[in-house]
Amino acid sequence: MDVAESWSRVMGLLREHAPADHADLPGPATEQVLAAAEARMGISLHGDLRTWLSQNNPDLPAEEVDDDVMCCGFDGFPDEGSFFLGVRAIERLYANRSTSCGFDPPDQPDHPFWRNEWIPFLSDRDGWSGKFVDVRDGRVGSWFVGEPTVTGEYESMARYFDSVAETLTRIAEGSHPVCRFGEGRLVWS
Repeated sequence: MDVAESWSRVMGLLREHAPADHADLPGPATEQVLAAAEARMGISLHGDLRTWLSQNNPDLPAEEVDDDVMCCGFDGFPDEGSFFLGVRAIERLYANRSTSCGFDPPDQPDHPFWRNEWIPFLSDRDGWSGKFVDVRDGRVGSWFVGEPTVTGEYESMARYFDSVAETLTRIAEGSHPVCRFGEGRLVWS
């Protein structure tokens, strides 16, 4: 499956089992929005990330953005503590994480906590943890501030979205330990 098919599977499960959450998600990012973001960040988005954002740009409406937190998004999806980032949130977190030498810390190029080639697409509110796509090869990794960064956790965004779909399927079957569907939404306990 490619990223568009994997994301479509996620959206189908969400539409079927959590229609209220599905209805909250906004539409796609335009090519102009994506190109402007690339210009501001100074890096090209990986094809999978670009494809995903052109299907759904999960930025909150401007009036709902909380300037006191690093990242804003739709609570409770894909899990209780994090959410997918839209173009504005990606830019903001990327600007906060990127460095002039291309990696952090500057004395550890082979084992950095962050590389400028990593573009975040999922985060917690503080930007302390999340997932990123490596623009060099499309692999998905994860970071948690103060812990070693994990690269290549998933071979692609499609594989990551497959795992999200599997989680939604377990929730629908009633076999997820801390989440269920209720009143058209994901309910985390």
